Amino acid sequence: MAEVHGINGPVVIVSGPGGHFFVSEIVNVAGLVGEVISLSPGAATVQVYENTAGLRPGMEVTSTGKPMSITMRPGIIGNIFDGIMRPLAEIAPQTWDVKILAEVGDMLTEGQIFAEVAETPLITYKATVPPGMQGVVAKISPDGGITLSDDTVLTLSQTWAIRVPRPIKSRNPLTTTLITGQRIIDTFFPIAKGGVAAIPGSFGTGKTMTQHQLAKWCDADIIVYIGCGERGNEMTEVLEDFAKLKDPRSGQPLLNRTVLIANTSDMPVAAREASIYTGITVAECYRDMGYHVAVMADSTSRWAEALREMSGRLQEIPAEEGYPAYLGARISAFYGRAGHVTNLNGTQGSVTIIGAISPQGGDFSEPVTQNTKRCISCYWALDRRLAYARHFPAIDWMESYSNYDLTPPQYKELVQKAMLVLQEEKALLEIGQLVGFNDLSAEQQNTLALAKDLRENFLQQNATDPVDTYMHPTEQFSLLTKIMDESREACGGNFSL
Repeated sequence: MAEVHGINGPVVIVSGPGGHFFVSEIVNVAGLVGEVISLSPGAATVQVYENTAGLRPGMEVTSTGKPMSITMRPGIIGNIFDGIMRPLAEIAPQTWDVKILAEVGDMLTEGQIFAEVAETPLITYKATVPPGMQGVVAKISPDGGITLSDDTVLTLSQTWAIRVPRPIKSRNPLTTTLITGQRIIDTFFPIAKGGVAAIPGSFGTGKTMTQHQLAKWCDADIIVYIGCGERGNEMTEVLEDFAKLKDPRSGQPLLNRTVLIANTSDMPVAAREASIYTGITVAECYRDMGYHVAVMADSTSRWAEALREMSGRLQEIPAEEGYPAYLGARISAFYGRAGHVTNLNGTQGSVTIIGAISPQGGDFSEPVTQNTKRCISCYWALDRRLAYARHFPAIDWMESYSNYDLTPPQYKELVQKAMLVLQEEKALLEIGQLVGFNDLSAEQQNTLALAKDLRENFLQQNATDPVDTYMHPTEQFSLLTKIMDESREACGGNFSL
């Protein structure tokens, strides 16, 4: 019999496993949920997802024979879960009106949609055949279950290991813009559906507010919001805000197309580490139904800190700033699960990942930010000075970038000229501080005036204003054209560029 041998916070050493444990297996540690993270002769190391204060050596540890998994079923949308997909509030039993799409004698293959359920007024849950399974429908039971000829039963639920990416048929080029309605993003630093982006910024620069705007206004079908290690009061604010928000496209509550995963900083650190895998797996499951899903991870820095703490408990050799040597590989694997894909059933779906980063003191040279930059294509750096000046979103146009070529051809030159004006402004401000702004040439002063116009009337956007909070890209390019043309007319085309 396996039993607890040693305890180091959330890390438990189990002796006498008898060779029947495997890495990533879920085990029962005296009634607590744990996951095997390493094996050695005669012992196993388990990270426990709950408070280990009551554990002591000698307590029984039993095997489940299953990896760390979540079960997808109708009722996920609109609810709040912890890092290992346990609901934080009791989900009331519900009878679902199931529409069976298969008939007796049909040959079902992996990924095929065989039933539908109206999960919310906005989202239809589509039950699919699990990967690796196929067969002929022999019987359709009244409760909506389907029995295949090999005696395998299909139900509305499906279980999947969270650390294993779900299979796809093929990856597609990232050519479709994820429309956010935020001018500085859609015009200057756009992100594609299926793309990856990071929002680094110090405390108070508006990371959470920016993600709220993206969650509310982006044209994804489903939002998965992961509160990973944030302070309890911040997560409470998120939950309250999302409960009040209305989906601007339908007028329905935004929660009718949102899944919330809450793991605050005072919750078990091991569950925080698992939370982003839980969230991305939920997103992949809905992607397989043909939906476009946006994942908001707030924040990956807290997740990385959980990795660092677990690594320290395991007495692993630390790398830069105490983070484990595999930090970069873990971050890359997480963002690598994004993409615009053709699913096994032939439908198109996508998972877009937008991760917030909370570097201490706004130091973007720290390991989490630098490792993230290596595997993303869209970088929205938040500037403390802009935030203190009440310029929101506080995205620094000098430090941010997007590698997605999504700007319509007819507007590329316009956007490039506007960016050149903003870049020239920085150089002119430095010159003006040295020689005095009155000594600048007329061309240079006109450039500064145009840059100010761009900053105040285009880049700055009021999230609380019902009109200014959202602007479609077509209107964005029209506004940018107007600003550039009016400034050119006002100065007779006299620019320093």
